Amino acid sequence: SGLSGANIRDPVDGSECGWWASRGKGATLFNTLDNLEAQDRDPRAPFRLPVIDKYKDSGCVVMGKVEAGTVRVGSRLVMMPNKQPVKVLTVHRDEDEVQLAGPGENVKLKLSDISDEEVSTGFVLSSCKEIVPVVQEFDVQLAVLELLEHKSIFTAGYTAVMHIHTACEEIEVSKIISQIDPKTKKPMDKKVSFVKGHSIIICRMKAAASVCLEKFSTVPQLGRFTLRDEGKTIAIGKILKLKDPAAARARREAAKK
Repeated sequence: SGLSGANIRDPVDGSECGWWASRGKGATLFNTLDNLEAQDRDPRAPFRLPVIDKYKDSGCVVMGKVEAGTVRVGSRLVMMPNKQPVKVLTVHRDEDEVQLAGPGENVKLKLSDISDEEVSTGFVLSSCKEIVPVVQEFDVQLAVLELLEHKSIFTAGYTAVMHIHTACEEIEVSKIISQIDPKTKKPMDKKVSFVKGHSIIICRMKAAASVCLEKFSTVPQLGRFTLRDEGKTIAIGKILKLKDPAAARARREAAKK
């Protein structure tokens, strides 16, 4: 209890909470927190930092959370999606200047070779060797929640606003690929053209502009999102597959011949 402090540090007395002790639980809040497994974030993974804010201070300073990899003073990175190479001049963590920062840490990075006017919220600072994908079309697994009363059908053509890491972009559903059986967690054989609320589907979506994102299996923090419509969260999802824009152009050109 946060009100009385019971079972936070010391186990609660059986006379006060017999049902808890009788089930053999007895774990305190501190015990539970101590036994939690740390998230597996590889500090050697390709660097990813979604920009949450920026300002000018004798150069361009960007703020965000390191979602993957490690950044050091002197690191050569690239700002996506505008493909601008940059160099890290200083690294600040919790107002302290440090030499490096790893996954999960909130940082401020002073960059050279770029102005604050060239950076926007939702951009991603990326390693040069393995640059973050920038796409407009992608396949997702989507858990549709409660839809709006006047838009109670989720189908191709449905528009909403996608919130993914620090980015916010309008999207349109291009195609419903399949519906997932909630019991077996596998795609149903029956093809569907629409679903209602409280359904799980795999669908294809297209953003109004190119977005920096990753497959959920690669970098979960850059591969999960929510859909909002008129200020209400209508769905949560994860990125399954990225559609290569170059391959799509090649297919369109081949179709014209």
